[in-house]
Amino acid sequence: MKRPQGFEARPPRRPSTGDRAPSEPGPTTAAGARPRSGGGVADRVSTEPIAVVAGAGPAGVRTPRDLQETVPLDDLRRGLSGPGRAGERGVRDAEPRDAARGAHPHDDATGTERRDDAKGARRAVAAAERARRRYEKQEVRRFTKRSRRRRLVWSVVGGALALLVVVVVGGAYSPLMALREVRVEGAARIPPEQIVAAFEGELGTPLPLVTRDDVHRALAGFSLIETYSTETIPPGTLVVRIVERTPVGVIETARGLELVDGAGVVIDRVDARPDGQPLIETPGGTASDGFRAVAAVVRNLPAEARTQLVGATAETADDVRLELAGGVPVVWGGAGDSATKAAVLARLMAVAPPDTVSGYDVSSPESAVTY
Repeated sequence: MKRPQGFEARPPRRPSTGDRAPSEPGPTTAAGARPRSGGGVADRVSTEPIAVVAGAGPAGVRTPRDLQETVPLDDLRRGLSGPGRAGERGVRDAEPRDAARGAHPHDDATGTERRDDAKGARRAVAAAERARRRYEKQEVRRFTKRSRRRRLVWSVVGGALALLVVVVVGGAYSPLMALREVRVEGAARIPPEQIVAAFEGELGTPLPLVTRDDVHRALAGFSLIETYSTETIPPGTLVVRIVERTPVGVIETARGLELVDGAGVVIDRVDARPDGQPLIETPGGTASDGFRAVAAVVRNLPAEARTQLVGATAETADDVRLELAGGVPVVWGGAGDSATKAAVLARLMAVAPPDTVSGYDVSSPESAVTY
């Protein structure tokens, strides 16, 4: 009997060893089923439903291939465009066949739209590229303009500084800044005209070229100058400020009486002791420690005592003795605490004048006495 379409024979159940010998294969049917033998079990087959279209006979049955061939491509896209893989395969299978058989009129419109979209996209890309290039050019111009402006500013500033340096240097070393006048300040014992005359060799020299060595050579011949300082006033004035040496007394030498300062520098040679300048007697002369101690004491004496001072001696640096007018002695001691001792002596002289006492002792200023 002929099997209906859709029926397929399933392999028979393997018979037991009691039905047939293991070596005998046994007969089979044309469909591959083995017949029942002896007390065997009948064949078992599986059936599947046959797809039938309503209103059509066997000739009206449509296979999936026929459906794909008759359904338009756009309908397939709309019906099978879901995320499932079946719809994607249906579209991929349908497009080549439609291309081979001839596109649907609707497909021409779709292709035109696609071409228009592609052209629009290309035009948009080209417009974006032009906009980008235009923006880059603007940025380059802006950056170069700023750089040019910055270079211009730096060039102007550098040129101005260079011009200023040239003007200053040229003016400083030009005849406009030549030395024309020397002004002396602080001179008492030294005639200012002598100091001005010492700078005659520097007149006409630009002020920046008048060095410290030149000033020192001009003032080296004046022993009364202890310190000095200079100031230049453009365009051609040099101010010389001097501090003269302060004499502390007179020493007796083989050459006669010499007025000296605290460093033992000879200020002047005199025939008689000037008023207020004591006669200093120390073993070893101006190079001894006793002379330096006497000089420190004389510098710290108050004006009342200095005007009455006639003599000073020192065997050592800690044994300074002064002599006031009328032969009144003052025991001073060491040069330490000279300022305090000088204040105490001034108070004692105010309370007990020298003509009323035999002497003063301020070697210990906390317990000064008169006798």
